[in-house]
Amino acid sequence: MEPLCIVSVHRAVVLLMSGKAAVVEEGGVLHAEHLSLPLPVVLSLTRYVHVPVRRSVPPTRRTVLQRDGHRCAYCGGVADTVDHVLPRSRGGRHEWGNVVAACMRCNHRKADRLLHEIGWSLLFTPHAPRWSLAFGQAAARAEPAWSPYLAA
Repeated sequence: MEPLCIVSVHRAVVLLMSGKAAVVEEGGVLHAEHLSLPLPVVLSLTRYVHVPVRRSVPPTRRTVLQRDGHRCAYCGGVADTVDHVLPRSRGGRHEWGNVVAACMRCNHRKADRLLHEIGWSLLFTPHAPRWSLAFGQAAARAEPAWSPYLAA
């Protein structure tokens, strides 16, 4: 078993009612006029679903901040923006190994310079996160009951 996606409560109830899913973990009861159902928190599909190879998660502002734990890669403070280690104006690309979370102060001070030009170093080496890790961290914060099912 592996996590496939996050669905709304409405979609989860439709999957339950149509027999396509079973409740693995519930979080209460949903009441209708003539029916009561367990509130689905974790579902398991009743039939095997082929999952195509997942593409990597793109390095967006949200995913970079999530990967870096909202910490600046230069000073360790609270990050609110992203920075290209090798600036795009100097041929740097917008890819995981070149994008880090940064606070506004460090991002402004670094500008379009290279780290060795200003004597700075990164607190960690940037890397592409695994899909399950990116999915799991955000989902576990959104719903703590999902944590045991997202461990990979």
